[in-house]
Amino acid sequence: MQSVDQSGSASSLITVFTAKEIVTLDPEKPLAYAVAVQDDRIVATGSLAEVKAALGDIPFAVDPVFQNNVIVPGFIAQHDHPLLAGITMNSEIIAIEDWVLPNKTFPAANNHADYLRRLKSAESNMTDPSELLLSWGYHQYFHGPLKQSELDEISATRPIIIWHRSAHEFYLNSAAEKRFGVNAEWYATLSDSAKAQSDFENGHYWEQGWFAVGPLLMGEMFNPARIESAMEFVQTYFHTNGVTTGAEPGGLLSKPIQAAQNAVLGQADSPFRFYFIADGKSITAAYKDDQVIGQTEKLLDWGTGMTAFLPDQVKLFADGAIYSQAMQLKEPYSDGHSGEWMMDLDFFTRSFRIYWDAGYQIHVHVNGDAGLEMVLDTLQENLERNPRRDHRTVIVHFAVSQKNQVERIKRLGAIVSVNPYYPVALADNYRTNGLEPERADSMVRLGDVERAKIPYSLHSDMPMAPGQPLFLMWAAVNRITNEGNLRAPEQRISRQGALRAVTIEAAYSLQLEKEMGSIESGKLANFTILSDNPITVDPMDIKNIAIWGTVLEGRLQPVQARSQN
Repeated sequence: MQSVDQSGSASSLITVFTAKEIVTLDPEKPLAYAVAVQDDRIVATGSLAEVKAALGDIPFAVDPVFQNNVIVPGFIAQHDHPLLAGITMNSEIIAIEDWVLPNKTFPAANNHADYLRRLKSAESNMTDPSELLLSWGYHQYFHGPLKQSELDEISATRPIIIWHRSAHEFYLNSAAEKRFGVNAEWYATLSDSAKAQSDFENGHYWEQGWFAVGPLLMGEMFNPARIESAMEFVQTYFHTNGVTTGAEPGGLLSKPIQAAQNAVLGQADSPFRFYFIADGKSITAAYKDDQVIGQTEKLLDWGTGMTAFLPDQVKLFADGAIYSQAMQLKEPYSDGHSGEWMMDLDFFTRSFRIYWDAGYQIHVHVNGDAGLEMVLDTLQENLERNPRRDHRTVIVHFAVSQKNQVERIKRLGAIVSVNPYYPVALADNYRTNGLEPERADSMVRLGDVERAKIPYSLHSDMPMAPGQPLFLMWAAVNRITNEGNLRAPEQRISRQGALRAVTIEAAYSLQLEKEMGSIESGKLANFTILSDNPITVDPMDIKNIAIWGTVLEGRLQPVQARSQN
């Protein structure tokens, strides 16, 4: 039994919570039935008798509110995009799967005709003729090719922006181009790389083209009213799904947008803390080598209250999005198209070197095996040039890879953060579109990662997957597609590994493991309160476990109470 701080005072009375089970993820005491909390910290765990003995003469009160529940460490949303999640979820969702939200369910669109019918219906239901129609969820392999002429047929006067399911592409109708100044003069100013990732004649922009056109659209897409509504959605949604800590590696680098997010997420009563990680791509593009770190450190002042930027961490981008099939592959796509680089290779190399030499932990967005090879080559070159211990370089997303690359990840000391929803959403379709069964089925080869004992975490990258840690665990443990097929069963992971991946391993990937991620004396009292134990429940039932709410730094936060506010 751990020792207890004897400095407790009457003004900070210790509360002992009892539960049906407490899954601590503390290797010295993995299962407990009582946890003592003082202020925002855990002071003891064990059986009720053990906790009472540890507290001795220190005053405490026993609270049985969780006696019929299972307490697990507070869920950590390791990689999400609150602004993108909130804006997309408040748009007209016409996607490849059903989206069940608190206020509405958006059923999937199954083909091209169904997609256009839904989009036309959404437009006809709008009353303000000048209001922007923003729709998210389109995917060419599910819905067929999309032409600007089809959008113009839906409306020649209302601006329409189609946000691809990947969130890395935009399609504009002619009215949107006119409103936002997307014209030949603007297009002529783009870099060669951005032009190569644009189809100006069809109003289609992806990856670097998407980054180029984005600033023209953001003023209306991300106006104050939309952002406030988006953040309020995110607060409720993530709390309802048991999240106590969230992080966004590499969001939009805009101080006004950050302030708008802080206005909601930074409030003292926010149900979770949210951390941001700098977008190194934007910073190194704008500044000289010797200015990059100073400009990055300026972001540390951008958080307020319950939001903050994590120091000495940065996000870089390798290849394109899995949902766009823009990842860089070693073997060609089956339909002959090519992948894309989100950062030109010399730019990536420069950016990685600057942050590596400054001692930063580098999170790298990478989806294809050729993209991963480039990232691992860059990591190895920098390790040999300037050796570092415990660098925790994070391989983010990890869609298509090869088994020998898993061995190399371990050898180089990198860690992995994956989206386990990729095979669930995409494997069945990608088996015959762009890939083939072997590469489609083995996307996110977590089984190999777990067997190699590489630290790994799970993320939703919302809106790329529902921001529901229990659902992510279910996806990683079962690998059952939306169509009901089991794909690459050898890549399934253990239930304990899945729970660790949304708690202690997620904390480790953010360098927060000393403060959170397990239920141990001295750590923050962050708990998620469940109706059942996700480690022992039937694997197929993990996603159906009910969530009572959370405890955030000692503060009880029932879901029902929050939803009524």
